[in-house]
Order: sequence, then structure tokens, then C-alpha cells
Amino acid sequence: MNAFRELYETKIVDEMIKKFSYKNKLEVPKIEKIVINMGLGEAKENAKAIENAVNDLSIISGQKPIVTKAKKSIAAFKLRAGMPIGCKVTLRGEKMYSFASKLINLALPRVRDFRGVSADSFDGRGNYTLGVKEQLMFPEIQYDKIDKIRGMDIVFVTTAKTDEEARELLRLFGMPFRK
Repeated sequence: MNAFRELYETKIVDEMIKKFSYKNKLEVPKIEKIVINMGLGEAKENAKAIENAVNDLSIISGQKPIVTKAKKSIAAFKLRAGMPIGCKVTLRGEKMYSFASKLINLALPRVRDFRGVSADSFDGRGNYTLGVKEQLMFPEIQYDKIDKIRGMDIVFVTTAKTDEEARELLRLFGMPFRK
């Protein structure tokens, strides 16, 4: 069993019950899924970019991503409906907890001049979005094997009803929020 899941089932539930005075353990919010999205603007000129992004994302997440396609044609962007424009992966269960552990304990501390992640990136419904500028912060990615530095969005979807509950849940998991 993953250490993050054990942490949730022991320490976090008790602290959340104390702070928010829940009547039942099942009321305590939990992380439902983590979605990692990589948008690729250069994919319309360079078809190889999608392959490389899918490869990077599968190495980072440990799961095969799906290629996202444009829903509408936009002439200003030279984009047609159905063209591949990115890739994403949804993590649940053990893979989700192991990715969260890797992100919080290994990847984020490797960022240069890291002072913590923004505590303002909640959507009002208890979900947290984190933007990452480069995939090199993950230990599995080797600098000489990548073709281009790409950013990604990481979304923590929780069952929390408010942002305050979600912020406390992620803080207890060890998310390094900026002071």
C-alpha cells in the first residue's frame, strides 16, 4: 500500500475531523483523481511533437496518455476540427497516490528558486490546478533525451465542497504552499 494512502487513512482523516468538525469519517474530503494535461501549440506544424509529448507524459505518469483533438476549427490559429493539439492522462487509485508523492517530495523541490506553489489556484469547488513550466523537474526525464521543454497542467480533483477544505487536505498531504 502506498505511503500517501496510509497517511490519508490515519493522520489526515483525524486532523480534518478536528478542524472542520465532521460527524463521520466519510464526510472527510479525499483526492478523487489527478489529471495531467499537456497542450501542444506546435503540433499542427510538427507531427513528431505529439509522439514526443505522449512519450514524456507516459514516462512521468506511468500510464499511457490519450491524444486530445481540436473540437472547433479556428482560422486565426490555422487549426481544423479533429487535429491533435495535446495529450492528457487521468490517474486514479495507487498510480494517483504514487504520482502525488513523486510530485510533492521529488519534483517540486528540484525546481530552481522554489518558494512554494500558489495557494490561490483553487476553482471554488475544491479542485486545485498547478501549472508546471518544464517536464525536466521529474527525475525520470533525462535532459539529453528530450527534444523540447514543455509545460503541463496538473489538476487535483477532490471531493471537498469548499476551497478551504481542499487547501487543508492538500496541505496535510505535504503540498508546499507559498506563505
